[in-house]
Amino acid sequence: MSKQVLVVDDSKVVRTVCRRIMEALNYTVTEAEHGQDALDKCAAVKPDVVLLDWNMPVMDGMQFLKAFRAKAEFSNVPVIFCTTENDITKIQAAMLAGANEYVMKPFDQEIISGKLQQLGLL
Repeated sequence: MSKQVLVVDDSKVVRTVCRRIMEALNYTVTEAEHGQDALDKCAAVKPDVVLLDWNMPVMDGMQFLKAFRAKAEFSNVPVIFCTTENDITKIQAAMLAGANEYVMKPFDQEIISGKLQQLGLL
């Protein structure tokens, strides 16, 4: 059975790129446009990993991360922030809030697969 990834990004282009990368790595992909959409989908889809954007409408990546981590069943699900935010204080805040990895946009399959290998997901 393939692993589930939840791709959370308000950009359809970025979601499409992530979908192609993750499907090539044999993941089943669920897409969400913002954090609230992602939380709603987590009830039906139990993700094995989350690729998360920071800046989104409705609920941003940090708000989602905190709400996601507050749910016991998701407390150990790896979260990889995929964002343009490169301020070290924001990166540190994301890691303290429970992000496992941090990837700068633009990224490619090699970068994502490297992070997944570090997390034991490939």
